[in-house]
Amino acid sequence: MTYYEPLSYVVPPEEDGFTLKTILRDRMGLSRKLLSRLKLTNEGITVNGERRYTNTKVRAGDRVEVRMEEEQSDDILPQNIPIELLHEDDHLLVLNKPAGIIVHPTIGHYTNTIANAVVHHWLQAGRKHRFRPVHRLDKETSGVLAIAKNPYAHQHISEQMQAGRVEKRYLAVVRGRVRDEAGTVDAPIDRDPQSPHIRIVTASGYPSVTHYETVERFGEAATLVSIRLETGRTHQIRVHMKHIGHPLLGDSLYGAEGGEAEAGCARSDGGAVAAADEAAAIGRQALHAAVLAFAHPADGRPVRFEAPLPADMIRLIERLRNDSFR
Repeated sequence: MTYYEPLSYVVPPEEDGFTLKTILRDRMGLSRKLLSRLKLTNEGITVNGERRYTNTKVRAGDRVEVRMEEEQSDDILPQNIPIELLHEDDHLLVLNKPAGIIVHPTIGHYTNTIANAVVHHWLQAGRKHRFRPVHRLDKETSGVLAIAKNPYAHQHISEQMQAGRVEKRYLAVVRGRVRDEAGTVDAPIDRDPQSPHIRIVTASGYPSVTHYETVERFGEAATLVSIRLETGRTHQIRVHMKHIGHPLLGDSLYGAEGGEAEAGCARSDGGAVAAADEAAAIGRQALHAAVLAFAHPADGRPVRFEAPLPADMIRLIERLRNDSFR
């Protein structure tokens, strides 16, 4: 059996006499599920290099180490698909996802995904990891995507997301002129009972909050907005922006004109033809995951990853900018 590099913790003087379980749960942050898995392996949990029961009391200066078994996604076919790495270490791989590729294989779509590309990358480096994305991006959304390389990292980032401590910022080009400089959409989201693959705003839905700021207006045709998610529902940005009357340009699912404008937003048909032309030119929803920030699972230090705007969105913005000055 082979293991990843261990996670280590040296017991400080003020924790002399604590139980090993307290150190593992409260100081190293292991979940109950992961702790149960580690107990089943000979080298999963050690103190000063020796296996110990979790009710053992530790002493100041003891080195507690956790070792997780190496894993790999045997059900994912490796494919030599280029990926743009933003960061990689023993716990994380962060990449700049291009538009037009899905993250994980699905029924009937087992190849040509980010997972196929990442598994190939790891095999080429002689490493084994299970593919664990800590969040998802739609097929046509580009930008920062983080993948955990072990269950410990996945657990820690997932807990941060659930607690609202992960910063997720997006850039989007939406239809029409957004009037206010900033605003918040607080509207619950759930599946459309008539079309389960579509999400809608509904009073019986799950709490969903999206904050937006206006970055640049292109006449009456479109607006570039910066978006920060407080929650992470499926299609949340696309649904919320449609809800306030400003669907994303190029969004084939939620982009149809409609919806009621709320305070702070203004719809206008002026420039609609130009916006439609530009939306067709980009061929996808104009949405980019620009920033992802959280506490690193290994040591808690803040990390921040940014992905520059892709070429197709840059071209879209330049064309809209030129159109607005005609």
